Amino acid sequence: MRLLTDRDDDLRAQGIEWRITGIASRRLGWHVNAEGFGPAELAEGFPSKPASDLSDVRSWLRAARADVLFEATSLNVKNGEPAVDHLRAALEYGAHAITANKGPVVYAYQELQSLAQRQNRRFLFESTVMDGIPIFSLFRENLPSLRLKGFRGILNSTTNVILGGMEEGLSFEESLRKAQELGVAETDASHDLDGWDATVKVAALVIVLMGEHIELDAIRREGIRQLTREQVRAARAAGRPYKLVCEARRGFGGIEARVTPEQLPLTDPLARVAGTSNIIDFQTDIFPGLVITEENPGIYATAYGMLADFIRAARG
Repeated sequence: MRLLTDRDDDLRAQGIEWRITGIASRRLGWHVNAEGFGPAELAEGFPSKPASDLSDVRSWLRAARADVLFEATSLNVKNGEPAVDHLRAALEYGAHAITANKGPVVYAYQELQSLAQRQNRRFLFESTVMDGIPIFSLFRENLPSLRLKGFRGILNSTTNVILGGMEEGLSFEESLRKAQELGVAETDASHDLDGWDATVKVAALVIVLMGEHIELDAIRREGIRQLTREQVRAARAAGRPYKLVCEARRGFGGIEARVTPEQLPLTDPLARVAGTSNIIDFQTDIFPGLVITEENPGIYATAYGMLADFIRAARG
């Protein structure tokens, strides 16, 4: 909301006007004002009293008269719910569906994309990988007919920060606590530590950009829990630091993909990525190495990806 407000003049210059007509969360319930919540209400936080007659996303969408749904629930690595159902409901209702949740891309990309096309609406998800960096739209809009052979990258900031702390002498537990205090890691950081977050990102990239369906179980996954401070410090001292590497490539038997800790030489661009920075190196038939780096993104990075998708949807 803050980024929408901050960019309001830019949006209006592009002929885009907006208002927030519905706010919903598991903790706060369903809130609706079809005429739009006022700036004072939003500045003070969510409206205090939820609508008593609303109990599901479909009735909420109708009451809010939504043109666009921004979906930002937490990742469910088992089936992508409830995000999949939220996005399906929005498209069936006739609203554009925008999400920062990777689960629906992995579990329901074809379904939601086909539904969006039938409804003449957009299903967009730029914020699911590398925050707001234009990964999916880059290929969709600017690199037509380019054939993607594979990619490798560093796509999980939490593990990168933790490994950096261990290189400086912190234990795994101390480095994790520091990452949590900085707001980089969740209280339950299992999805990051065990490689699930990165694995889902790899699957999303394979499904959308390589046009191949892949199950999460088909991606070799290994997190960083087994690494000790001594191992990590020794690797850095030897000039071959540990990184949680994400990789997928086309093989003779189909897509081969993995998320694993790997020691990298300092000549490798991935080895030089530190802190909350991310990097991805695409190998294509035209460009042997197309590298995109995100240097320590700020708090608005993910929100920007959703804003950019909103502008794409509004433009049609």
